[in-house]
Amino acid sequence: MALPVREQVKYWSVASVVFLGTIWLLGDVILPFVLAMAVAYMLDPVADRLEAMGLSRVLSTVVITAAAALIFVVISLLVLPTLVRQATDLVATAPQLFADLRSFLIEKFPDLLDENSQLHQSLLQIGETIQSRGGAFLSSALTSVLSIFNVMMVLFLVPVITFYLLLDWDRMVAQVDKLLPRDHAPVLRELARQIDQTLASFIRGQGTVCLILGAFYAAALMLVGLKFGLVTGAVAGALTFIPYVGALVGGALSIGLALFQFWGGTEVINGETVVIATDWLRIGLVVGIFALGQFFEGNILTPKLVGTSIGLHPVWLIFALTAFGTLFGFVGMLIAVPVAASIGVVARFGIEQYQDSRLYTGLAHLEQGTDAAYDAAANKED
Repeated sequence: MALPVREQVKYWSVASVVFLGTIWLLGDVILPFVLAMAVAYMLDPVADRLEAMGLSRVLSTVVITAAAALIFVVISLLVLPTLVRQATDLVATAPQLFADLRSFLIEKFPDLLDENSQLHQSLLQIGETIQSRGGAFLSSALTSVLSIFNVMMVLFLVPVITFYLLLDWDRMVAQVDKLLPRDHAPVLRELARQIDQTLASFIRGQGTVCLILGAFYAAALMLVGLKFGLVTGAVAGALTFIPYVGALVGGALSIGLALFQFWGGTEVINGETVVIATDWLRIGLVVGIFALGQFFEGNILTPKLVGTSIGLHPVWLIFALTAFGTLFGFVGMLIAVPVAASIGVVARFGIEQYQDSRLYTGLAHLEQGTDAAYDAAANKED
């Protein structure tokens, strides 16, 4: 005999509290394990396909690990130094960029931004704050990153954990299946299948979209001559994981930097004042790059790689990332998408159960069903 619903709710509630409490208490301790689990989940289909081609699970895992190590080395040698240098230069240049923006606004809108206006004073205070705290912010950010992604975790711990998780992934899934409550195992398997389908469509598909768009934006912006094209493209590609946010933030950042870099003005060269014309062509090319990227994302990449129905609304995704990031930090942001997908699947299942219940249909539905059955029987007799 199955447990009463009240008892089941109690046990599942306790399990949820223990899960969230563990994440909150352990925090950075479980971060390498969460990262490794995410990587293993994304690579498991590749291992399964290699097994289907005739390789053993051990050999498939070794091949994937070697390929990943080679890609990491190539990226570290070719892309990472330039990316770090441009990011550092962008942070260092931010106060000057803001000062140029303030000067431009004062020149174009003198009545709006006179020295006694509140808006002018606010801009002045913001500029001073950026200038005084920019270096401290960069230092603290780098310190925080190093404290989370320490050398041992990146170079040793995460790859090792990923290797063992990928090696035993199917076996672990089978062991978890054996632990499911027997009365609810079919329903839980179906829910798990829907959650896996949602995560596969979103994480693997959207991750591929992020890589493609990030590479496209970075390469195109650098070819145009944008000074911080690589870091801007990387930011736009990474934020594409959140629908619409990548295009808005990356586009605004790129177009803003293009305006500062290619906008006309005067410059003193060898004692002579030289007037530099605005390079509208390059500014237009930057705008066109993001317009082209959005066209391909909306009409080709996302429909082909992600699908049209993944069950994760952009607003729900943004809320999950914000809420879990605030509560649990970086680990919370990593688990936000799987938890959001799980909650979405369970919510849809609950809505279906509700719509099939007496609470939704009411007695009128039963009476209509009885009348329909009576009419059908009468017509059959006739």
